[in-house]
Amino acid sequence: MDQQLVPSLEIALDQRLARRLERAESLAGAAWVQTRARLQPDVEATWIEVAGAYALFDGPDSPLTQTFGLGLFDPVGEAEFEQLEAFYQQRGAAVAHNVSPLAAADLLGQLHGRGYRPVEFDNVLVRPLVGLAEAQNTAIQVHRIGEDEVELWAQVASDGWCSDAPEYQDFIKPFARLSAQTANVHCFLACCDGQPVATGSLHLHSDVALLAGASTIPAARGQGAQLALMQARLRYAAEHGAELAMLVAHPGSGSQRNAQRHGIQVAYSRLKWRLG
Repeated sequence: MDQQLVPSLEIALDQRLARRLERAESLAGAAWVQTRARLQPDVEATWIEVAGAYALFDGPDSPLTQTFGLGLFDPVGEAEFEQLEAFYQQRGAAVAHNVSPLAAADLLGQLHGRGYRPVEFDNVLVRPLVGLAEAQNTAIQVHRIGEDEVELWAQVASDGWCSDAPEYQDFIKPFARLSAQTANVHCFLACCDGQPVATGSLHLHSDVALLAGASTIPAARGQGAQLALMQARLRYAAEHGAELAMLVAHPGSGSQRNAQRHGIQVAYSRLKWRLG
């Protein structure tokens, strides 16, 4: 779909919106952690809520091991910081917080004063689920997977994500498999000529749909599979009561560009802070 064909979808950015988005992502992460705890108890995955922020632990090296929503919901003082820092340090993990620019004004000073440093940006993108485009690429068929397709979905996702780094297969495939078994996660598979070529997923929480899981095998890239997956997921989310779709992506990434083709625009840039 051409960029110029996407309708203009204005959305007012304020702390209320940021809370909706950060809470949806927090709940998706907590659901993942609960799945890990159920299926792989040796990891000792767990999470706590402190001052409205969700602190997730999914193993010391997991990208999910961090907090979401710090400073957006309730005041954060020394006692709250100490509780969060102890939660991670007792488990041998780095202490990291994803911080929205809509968080409390004094939070950055507190982070700096406690020895945190900024390490990573990401963009939070959002669009209201109105004016959705119909599927245009009839060569790509998309369907929501059944329970008997979890292994296939995980394999295709892993083949796409690990095409340039096959040494990560042993990490990515189990990660994808667990994602497909997480509560409120809906996984979609795109096929071309009957062959599975790409994956996508969404997590539904109340009226917000969090899009994730985008992966395409190398041989099928550039043929519209991710565009078709995006259209299918947005329609599914709207049909199941969601009012907003959100996505988190690295600035300038392919995921961000694909989202923007569908009117999903940057709401704010978020900064990750790490202790030490």
